Amino acid sequence: MGKREEEEIIRIAKKMDKMAQKKNGSGALDLLKELRSVPMTLELLQSTRIGMSVNAIRKQSTDEEVTSLAKSLIKSWKKLLDEPASGDKSSDDKRKDTAPVSPSQGSPEAKEESSSSNSSSKSEHADVSTNSLINTFPRAPGTADSIRIKCREMLSNALQAGDDYIAIGADCDELGAQIEECIFQEFKNTDMKYKNRVRSRISNLKDMKNPNLRRTVLCGSVTPERMAKMTAEEMASDELKEMRKNLTKEAVRDHQMATTGGTQTDLFTCGKCKGKCCTYTQVQTRSADEPMTTFVFCNECGNRWKFC
Repeated sequence: MGKREEEEIIRIAKKMDKMAQKKNGSGALDLLKELRSVPMTLELLQSTRIGMSVNAIRKQSTDEEVTSLAKSLIKSWKKLLDEPASGDKSSDDKRKDTAPVSPSQGSPEAKEESSSSNSSSKSEHADVSTNSLINTFPRAPGTADSIRIKCREMLSNALQAGDDYIAIGADCDELGAQIEECIFQEFKNTDMKYKNRVRSRISNLKDMKNPNLRRTVLCGSVTPERMAKMTAEEMASDELKEMRKNLTKEAVRDHQMATTGGTQTDLFTCGKCKGKCCTYTQVQTRSADEPMTTFVFCNECGNRWKFC
């Protein structure tokens, strides 16, 4: 994978993402034509995620030529998994066509030897292709349980919620089966805990506000075993994680302000722990002729309330 090609694709992807965000597809056709001339590989698709940028442009654009070219590119990229096998075959054919012809090749013995060599070569190529796919997507054990089969189908559909799987070339059915298998192996049955775990995976994978989770699973960055055990916090979108972080900071700051400021008193009783070790502060929250609002903090349990 050439560094120059990767940088060029990333540059194009950034431009397309900006176009999609602004809902302005002006210039998208030129970028798609540039992409058509770049020799694409599966590694480039996975590292640059250009397929998702092209899909975004395809959805936003009303230009038929842009839509058609985007679909054409995605379709060609989807076939990349089959290219190694076809490449081996074409190179074998070329070697066969350019090989010198000897007189003995016309004999039955030579034909038999050639036939056996060709069949062994084809078998070897088939094994290599099959093994490469097995290494990428190890097969999950089959099941006859109707509940487990349904869960596998729903997980597969969740992985296909966006168009990412097309550009990445992921086997969603197999990935869904692997995730379900890991969940089942943990609980050893299909009880409510098992179903709740599956439901949480499905809802998070289908969340359009959290596409990164789905992409990392499709690309293999998050393994099926890891996906089966992730907590809600770990699966959350970057936006939600940032929100939780800010809320935590705010809570800590409020707690520190309440404990370091204010006046100690035992005139208030906490509604939660019934303790009287409190701190209070008074703030003018209403008009000047209205009494001040008293904010009380319980030093024992951390409860806060407003006393008017």
